Amino acid sequence: MTSLKWKRKTLRKIAEELGPLGIQVSAKTVGRLLGELDYSLRSNRKAIAASSAPDRNEQMLHIVKLRKRFTRAGKPIVSVDSKKKELVGQFKNPGVVWSKSPLLVNDHDFRSTAKGMALPYGIYDPTTNQGSVFIGTSHDTPQFAVESISQWWDAEGRRRYPAARQLLILADGGGSNGPRCRLWKEQIQTEICDRYGISVTVSHYPTGASKWNPIEHRLFSEISKNWAGRPLDSYPTILNYICRTTTAKGLTVTACLDRKEYETGIKVSDEQMKQLRITPTTNLPRWNYTISPRNVK
Repeated sequence: MTSLKWKRKTLRKIAEELGPLGIQVSAKTVGRLLGELDYSLRSNRKAIAASSAPDRNEQMLHIVKLRKRFTRAGKPIVSVDSKKKELVGQFKNPGVVWSKSPLLVNDHDFRSTAKGMALPYGIYDPTTNQGSVFIGTSHDTPQFAVESISQWWDAEGRRRYPAARQLLILADGGGSNGPRCRLWKEQIQTEICDRYGISVTVSHYPTGASKWNPIEHRLFSEISKNWAGRPLDSYPTILNYICRTTTAKGLTVTACLDRKEYETGIKVSDEQMKQLRITPTTNLPRWNYTISPRNVK
């Protein structure tokens, strides 16, 4: 016996290799014996964490307390994030579907043959188990992220929470809604706080902890399962699959196509940052802050 703990050979080949050792056995018996020894075909599992961010556990506990406080007060909470970009066209989409014949797709995923790009940005309300996804067609920028949140608040949020004067946003630690992004904070100030007269508290998940953001496992994963194995051949197809995503626990989702062209590379000066009414927390200020409206009446 060797120290080998895994092997990628078929049951038939394993049975054939046992023959010269004087062991005559069928492939089915090999499979049964492997099962009795607790062996099975397994895939790689992402479980080895890289060096975690300092104060990671403390920030996770802070988020838990924030959610409890907002929930008890009946204040709105949203989990936000960008989903993986998708090529629009006859491209292979991982997964399987019940069908009498395979769905034919392009043999290569060339960007030049796509009808466009779909950039989903999601807003998930864990209190009501409702989600909204805005499909961008240009660039995933802080302006697009905040515009999506603003549209959600205007169409659903303030009607769902008519007495709310404060909103909690749970966001990842990078991308278009990262804590270091100045434009993200400036846009929240102008497009949400000043426009609607509400304060926005933002709490970011530490690096490497985004999988605990509720939107990932409560909304995005369900959308991916719903359209698995189906080519995303048009924007209406994408919107249709998103809107038809439901779960046994009552998840409902709305979707909207945003064809606005969002400019990249916009800079926010130090002077503009000084004009923001932003208040970082005393503890872990790089991940937690509240932005208040400047035109309070």
